[in-house]
Amino acid sequence: MKKFKGLHVLLLALAVMLVVSACGNNSAAPSNEGAASSNQTNASSGSEVKISLLNSKGEIQLQLEEAAKAFKEDYPNITLEILPTAAGQSPFERASALYAAGNPTTITMLDTGDVEKFKDRVLDLSGEKWMEDAVERSVDLTTFDGKNLAFPLAIEGYGFIYNKAVVDKAVGGSFDPNSIQTRDDLENLFKQIEASGVAPLIISPMDWSLGAHYLALAYAGQSEDTAEVAKFIEDLKAGQVDLGSNAVFNGLIDTFDVMMQYNIDKASPLAGTYERGPEVLGKGEVGIWFQGNWAWPQISSFDTADGQYGFLPIPISNNAEDFGNTQISSAVSKRLVIDKEKSTPEQQEAAKTFLNWMVYEEKGQDFLVNKANIIPAFSNITLEAQDPLAASIQDYISRGKTQDSMSTMPADHWSKVGASMQKYLAKAGDRATLVKEIEDYWKSVK
Repeated sequence: MKKFKGLHVLLLALAVMLVVSACGNNSAAPSNEGAASSNQTNASSGSEVKISLLNSKGEIQLQLEEAAKAFKEDYPNITLEILPTAAGQSPFERASALYAAGNPTTITMLDTGDVEKFKDRVLDLSGEKWMEDAVERSVDLTTFDGKNLAFPLAIEGYGFIYNKAVVDKAVGGSFDPNSIQTRDDLENLFKQIEASGVAPLIISPMDWSLGAHYLALAYAGQSEDTAEVAKFIEDLKAGQVDLGSNAVFNGLIDTFDVMMQYNIDKASPLAGTYERGPEVLGKGEVGIWFQGNWAWPQISSFDTADGQYGFLPIPISNNAEDFGNTQISSAVSKRLVIDKEKSTPEQQEAAKTFLNWMVYEEKGQDFLVNKANIIPAFSNITLEAQDPLAASIQDYISRGKTQDSMSTMPADHWSKVGASMQKYLAKAGDRATLVKEIEDYWKSVK
């Protein structure tokens, strides 16, 4: 969910590098060359070491557990335990609780904006081999005082995921995603899907989806210039923004109103769960789901459309030229940090070995791209995305059709404003109430 200047150029370059060839590596095949640093040598030849990783991407918990087993095969003396973050709990909250208890995990998966909060507790990773292969600007937001403190795990994107088989039937031919460029275009598609006998849309009511993803489009959509977006956030904090008269915010909520009208769960809009979304989309019971490419492992388990899915942007107006109407939100999202307070030197070296394993070794790359369906932030990894959602994101990237995701939101943003969005979704509060609660939240941010 994150913003950094020049992201369109970065992601375009990444898409090309992912598909065409390795940059800075003479072989397109996964290679250990240069990765067998003293860190790996120590970790692979010493005594038994046990490390842990706090996972805040619940959708890849099983994949991470399998990766830990594969890693153990390559490094028998290292045991990696994967701990899940509780559903609905932010990684910042969980990591803070573990530190307060004096028992942090060796590796913690954080959102980009949370890394700075732990900067005095985690290792400087600036000297690691993978820094040479990290794509341009992928570590800028986690670098403080010249030291990079985090490993860029994944580039992610989100928007409307559509089931092509459903929408093809609805439009009476092969659906062209580029045909949806305005709110009216979107509503017309909803009507066509409904007329075909299928529910048009499902809105998953989780606070993180509504707050961190959907509402964040109102911030990122203010300008293509990330400096202007940053200023907008500062003005929100200063109480100098009237959201009630803001065109982008109102356009986004107007679109949300349309979504509410065609929501399969509109009779009980807060009753849905994350798990329900991939099931009804994959089974073709709905045509569209607002979510991100991280959802493919769950969708694929229900897939009846032969893997034919893609993304639509979230149109916020009826002017196709307006920024955001044809752009997908994407950026480096999750980061891995290594504890330096409680972890032993041996555990720290083992943790570094795991990070290098993902970047340079065949099993590690296979985990990232093929098992976890992650778009890597490293130029040497040339495996092509096998899942349709990652491929769709890469297509938007290659065409320069991306909007910078918000990556530095306060840790409680999704829970606080997400709750306000839930209230609006349930019609327990009107737009004026929503505006006031969002404005009050930002004015409370220190």
